[in-house]
Amino acid sequence: MFMNKEQIIIIGSSGHAKVIIDIIEKSNQYEIAGLTNANPIIGETVLGYNILGTDDDLASIIDKHTTTNFIIAIGDNWTRKNVQQKIIAQFPKAAFPTLIHPSAQIAKEVTIGQGSVIMAGAIINSSSNIGDFVIINTKSSIDHDNKIDNFASIGPNGTTGGNVSIGEFSVLGLSTTIKHGITIGKNCIIGSAAFLNTNCDDNLVMFGLPAKKIKSRIQGEKYL
Repeated sequence: MFMNKEQIIIIGSSGHAKVIIDIIEKSNQYEIAGLTNANPIIGETVLGYNILGTDDDLASIIDKHTTTNFIIAIGDNWTRKNVQQKIIAQFPKAAFPTLIHPSAQIAKEVTIGQGSVIMAGAIINSSSNIGDFVIINTKSSIDHDNKIDNFASIGPNGTTGGNVSIGEFSVLGLSTTIKHGITIGKNCIIGSAAFLNTNCDDNLVMFGLPAKKIKSRIQGEKYL
C-alpha cells in the first residue's frame, strides 16, 4: 500500500487516457490530479476525473497541484514526442513515470524507459529493452532480446519473435506478428493483422500476409 501518493497529471483525455487511468488506479502508485484537453468544456470529467484545462494552462495547474509528474496519454507517436518536448521546454524538471498494469508480465533483465506505458495482459520477455515513451498495448507479446526504440507503439495483441528491433516512431497495428530476428526501421507502420518476415527500411508502410510495401511515409504523417 502506497502512503501519501504523489499526484500525476494526464496529458490528453481520449480513450487512450481512459486506459491509462485504469493502470494508475490499479497500480495504486499515484493519485490522479486530473487531465488536460485541447478544447475543454467547463465541468467536463473523464471516468470521474476533472479536465483541469489545456496544455497551455500547465503552469497554473502545477501551481495548484504542486506536481510535475506527467503521463502523456496520446496514441500518435509523433504527437506524443512534440508534446513531451513542449513540456520539457517549459518545465525542465518534469518527470515522466513509467506505468505498468499489474497484470502485465515483465521478465528478468528487461529495461523500460521513462514515460512508457505497459497495458493489461502484456508480456515482455527476458533481456528486452523498451525505450522512452513507448506504448505496449493490451495483450501484446514481446519476446526475448527485443529492442523497441523511443516513441514506438505496439497495438493490442501485437506479437514479436525473439531478437526483433523496432525503430523510433514505428507502429505495429492490431494483431500484427513479427518473425524472429526482424529489424524494422524508423517511422514505419506495419498494418493490422500483418505478418512481417523480412526486414523493413525506414519510413515504410507495410501490410499483408506476408507484409509487403504499400507506400512510403513522411515523419509526422497521421495514422490514427
